[in-house]
Amino acid sequence: MTTTVTPAGGAASPPGASATGTSAVGSTRKPTPRELRRVRAASFAGTTIEFYDFFIYGTAAALVFPTVFFPALGSGAALVASFATFGVGFVARPVGSIFFGHFGDRIGRKQSLISTLLIMGVATVLMGLIPPSDQIGIAAPIILVTLRFLQGFAVGGEWAGAALLTAEYAPKDKRGLYGAFPQLGTPAGMFLANATFLVSALVAGDSSEAFLSYGWRIPFVASALLIAIGLWVRLSIAETPAFVQAQAAAEEARRRDAEIAAAPGGGKGAQGVEGADSADEARPRERSPFIDVFRFQAREVLLASGCLVMLFAFFHTSTSFLTSYASDPEGIGLPRTVVLSINMLAAVVLGVTVVLAGWLSDRFGRRRLLIFGFATGTVWALFIFPVISIGTGAAFALAQCLTLLFYACAYGPLGSYLPELFKPRYRYTGAGLGYNIGGIMGGGIVPILASAISASYGGTGIGLLLSATGVISLVCAWLLRETRGQALDHEEPAETPLTKEPAPAGV
Repeated sequence: MTTTVTPAGGAASPPGASATGTSAVGSTRKPTPRELRRVRAASFAGTTIEFYDFFIYGTAAALVFPTVFFPALGSGAALVASFATFGVGFVARPVGSIFFGHFGDRIGRKQSLISTLLIMGVATVLMGLIPPSDQIGIAAPIILVTLRFLQGFAVGGEWAGAALLTAEYAPKDKRGLYGAFPQLGTPAGMFLANATFLVSALVAGDSSEAFLSYGWRIPFVASALLIAIGLWVRLSIAETPAFVQAQAAAEEARRRDAEIAAAPGGGKGAQGVEGADSADEARPRERSPFIDVFRFQAREVLLASGCLVMLFAFFHTSTSFLTSYASDPEGIGLPRTVVLSINMLAAVVLGVTVVLAGWLSDRFGRRRLLIFGFATGTVWALFIFPVISIGTGAAFALAQCLTLLFYACAYGPLGSYLPELFKPRYRYTGAGLGYNIGGIMGGGIVPILASAISASYGGTGIGLLLSATGVISLVCAWLLRETRGQALDHEEPAETPLTKEPAPAGV
């Protein structure tokens, strides 16, 4: 039985064909090499741009915002306030994952990804145009926090959509490698963010009034060009095979319901009752994806969130708190240009390791790579500050590179692992919630705690805090199942029930 499917953003396909090659429920063709190249480019370009926008805020929060937006608080309190606004983005991320996850699971991955890119771009450009506090007073930090919330809202929907885009297109035996492409947006965005700040500092002066006045604004406003490129790339791709097939299954169930309702007696006779029961069993439920993911796979959402705690804590402590500590005269006191250059080097190490870890996960398993990254990161956390406290640029470079290397061992496989954990009807919502709830705990709370702990307990206290996040993530990864080699629903034979749900979660 063929069905006519209308992918999000496209015209209705004729019976027997679709934009992604789905001609019947349970039947798909393999994507062409050209389609796979487009998908890799779209996932990489989109996440690079969105994380660039997200990370330039972190860099500015460490280097500029305490002076520009919180000058009356003093250096220490201003830094804490600046990182508090940084954490607002992480509070907004689960909200964005619920919102865009709902529409991504209902109307398509592509449309949600285009929306996240536009929201992020507008918010970031407007940040670069906010007057300082000495001109508009308290309105400046209020506008800053509002735009930061919109950034987090957009990123909350971005990562899961980009990960699903590649996971639902990728060959089963190469899904780990393909899943590394959206993950590459993190190191690429980090590299670009630091590079633009470096160029701005070199042009305007490392510590001059010109940099504090307009130099820091250049990376924010320049993101408009990157957003235009990202939109062009994303508009060129079709909807994923898994989503189109899930929509076809839903349409088939609605057609059967209509036939049962049109039968004599409205389907209430003996045969009608039997047919109705059969239809009820096969019909995709019409509840919200948010409700269903917690009804059927709450355990996976919570454990996936726990896995992300260490990753967010490591990354944002490294790229924001350590960046601030290294450039602060009361810390290491390295020149801003040296700190930015070292961060660019660390981004290269991160990118190479992400690809390698994704490739290795296709051979040894996603879960094993996660456990290795969490175990080694838990130990390394105790040595970060003893190394960085040596006080040289080389020591800071070693600490940054090793921190992000251990982070990447677990981060690389996540682009394939989280989508594989969830059923297609709420995959966008489930993967997004798992990722972004962990972001609140590891990326929003930990950097703020690190600033407070540093004042009382120094680097030793921060190291213990990071090590504790590693233990949490290690336990959660241990409790999750392996997914390497697992077929997604659109890759299974046609007779496999596409809409069968897991048993309701016991948590």
